Amino acid sequence: MKKFIENLPKAELHLHIEGTFEPALMFEIAQRNKIDIPFKSVEEIEKAYQFSCLQDFLDIYYQGAGVLIHEQDFYDLTYSYLKKCAEQNVRHTEIMFDPQTHTERGIAFETVINGISKACKDAEENLNVSSYLIMSYLRHLSEEDAFKTLKQSLPFKEKIKAVGLDSSEMGNPPSKFKEVYKASVEEGYIPVAHAGEEGPPEYIWEALDILKIARIDHGNNALKDPDLVKEIVKRDLAMTVCPLSNTALQVVKDLKNHPLRKMMDLGLKVTVNSDDPAYFGGQVNKNYIEIQKALDLTQEDLYQLAKNSFKYSFLPSDIKQKYLLELKNYYKSWQ
Repeated sequence: MKKFIENLPKAELHLHIEGTFEPALMFEIAQRNKIDIPFKSVEEIEKAYQFSCLQDFLDIYYQGAGVLIHEQDFYDLTYSYLKKCAEQNVRHTEIMFDPQTHTERGIAFETVINGISKACKDAEENLNVSSYLIMSYLRHLSEEDAFKTLKQSLPFKEKIKAVGLDSSEMGNPPSKFKEVYKASVEEGYIPVAHAGEEGPPEYIWEALDILKIARIDHGNNALKDPDLVKEIVKRDLAMTVCPLSNTALQVVKDLKNHPLRKMMDLGLKVTVNSDDPAYFGGQVNKNYIEIQKALDLTQEDLYQLAKNSFKYSFLPSDIKQKYLLELKNYYKSWQ
């Protein structure tokens, strides 16, 4: 089953580029930029990657992002992740990035977007991995701050596919960002949002009805509201589920109790993703491998999850069909 997963063509739809920051690269860039971090070695950084909740993780996540200063830093971070995609048969990835994490500390929006997008362009040419960028608003900041980010993004619109919403969920409902989402859609960005990871089902309803999102990031707590589940199925919205992230942040205590199997049985369109792999113990293939073992998923289940990843990506339909055919042929070769 491990070999089947490793060679399975797939897309990744829920990935924060700042969350791919491996300790060795963080240490290297910190030294290159002569930035003091509170760790004397790569091993010390690894030990710090233990969390009891979302906020624990966010504290060290922002600390790590603080060593990213130059365009080359953002390029190196992104290309390092895209190389891992190529190694795992990830054909396409939709990468979230947090401009405010960087602009708040004086880094120009242009520096961030150019470094990331150049790495994406090179990876498409050199590694045969395609990618789209999702600009995420930080929900613990104000909507006014999000509007500033939207304005900063406009000269680079052709490099950005969608907008998202991440960071501390509790106390920051989707409705807080109603106007900036409306303006973002008017500018041509596709709307997605984190909802129902730690927040209640009401937050998912708000994301659907107020932000009018095209895809739900996480969404675990939808299962607490049967009417919401029916509505998500009816609207044919995918959920970008992140198993190892859920256990690392104690959203789910044990993978054996993860709701992914139940979600699939209820007709929800689930995809498997790594979220912040450097922090949560595994890239996308490890998420597939661990959830398969925990829930005893079949090859057919895994095929369906990979199928969803292409079908609910933002790729044009002809490219989707190309990948879906490749996936179908791969699956048939194992039967």
